[in-house]
Amino acid sequence: MDLVCLIVSLVFFIILGVPLCFAMGASSLVYFMFNPAFLSMFPQRIWAGANSPLMIALPLFILAGELMNSGGVTKRIIDFSSYIVRPFRGGLGEVNVIASMIFGGISGSSVSDTSALGSVLIPEMKKKGFSLDYSAGITVASSTIGMIIPPSIPMIMYSMISGASIGALFLAGLIPGVLIGLTQTLLANIASRKKNYPIEQGGVSCKGLIEKGKDGFLALLMPVVIVISVSFGIATASESAGVAILYAFILGILVYRELKIKDLKQMVKRTFISSSSVMIIIAYSLIFTWILAIEQVPHALGSFINGLEVNRIWILLLLDLLILVVGTFIDVSPALLLLCPILVPVMGALGVNELHFGTIIIVGLAIGLVTPPIGMCLNAAAKLSGLSITRIFRAASPFLICNVIILLLVTFIPEISLWLPNLIMGR
Repeated sequence: MDLVCLIVSLVFFIILGVPLCFAMGASSLVYFMFNPAFLSMFPQRIWAGANSPLMIALPLFILAGELMNSGGVTKRIIDFSSYIVRPFRGGLGEVNVIASMIFGGISGSSVSDTSALGSVLIPEMKKKGFSLDYSAGITVASSTIGMIIPPSIPMIMYSMISGASIGALFLAGLIPGVLIGLTQTLLANIASRKKNYPIEQGGVSCKGLIEKGKDGFLALLMPVVIVISVSFGIATASESAGVAILYAFILGILVYRELKIKDLKQMVKRTFISSSSVMIIIAYSLIFTWILAIEQVPHALGSFINGLEVNRIWILLLLDLLILVVGTFIDVSPALLLLCPILVPVMGALGVNELHFGTIIIVGLAIGLVTPPIGMCLNAAAKLSGLSITRIFRAASPFLICNVIILLLVTFIPEISLWLPNLIMGR
């Protein structure tokens, strides 16, 4: 009866339009009304959710991304990517994908990727002769790489909820992110040949590559340092995030000289808003998770699934479908909050460890950023291009097929996500 009240009240608050994290908190209070002996656990579990060492890393990574965004890094990433693709037809379409791969290793956020790169590339692609639909579509589709390639803010959240190693998660997302980028680049090349889109003018030389690579190398160095330092235990996630802030600040002030001190106040303000909202989500998720554990919901669901005479392939396909459906209607952070407490132990019972499942859910939810009606990247691109989200989604759909293919590969070939963590960390 208590569990029924918990679920019914959760659904009721969601129908009323209450944000998911507050709906979980309110439904947890309803549960405690029927179990007053547990009421003291409410503030304790909320505090435990906020009082996590990884919680320090989250705002630091967000601030590092803000500094890199404002410090002149975006222009140099685009210039470097543009030089690389000069010999290939596809031009700025391929530049868009490659730049997203690089930028994703800096910001850790797909929405930041769309906003920063889209503000430059969408008007530039239109100017060069690309259709506006195609320009916006490839921008949002390629930006999904931003939350998969490390460092990744959703992966930090998943680590807080599941207890998985953040260093191992970073490594697990690297190959899937690169595979999405490569397949989208290939598709951009094919689409450009078919539609006769222009190529970038000029040749490529070793000298020019070195000159263009100087600035690009400095941008590329940041994610490499973060992943290596965290994965090899040289620094914690929080320490590497602090180093990233210092690096981004020095790069913007002393090297590129485009970072303005007067803009720091707004950057810090945006960081506080973003990180505090995530902190609230995680805090309420832990109290809800604790109740589910007390009621043995994950164990019961795992036993039920294991008791079904259904091939494991169909269960994994159903998992992918569930992630895609939830990602369509719920943003990434609330979706992680909703799915992970229940599915992590269930998938563990099926032999899908927390790293493998973490990669599956991150790759799957990234697609939801580009699907109507909630898709955050779609809405960001709509503001930049002036197009409706329906038109942008239609143009992005061929590139999202690449994401779905990689999602299926990651689901059914665990080595794609687990090979690097096993090789480097011996997991």
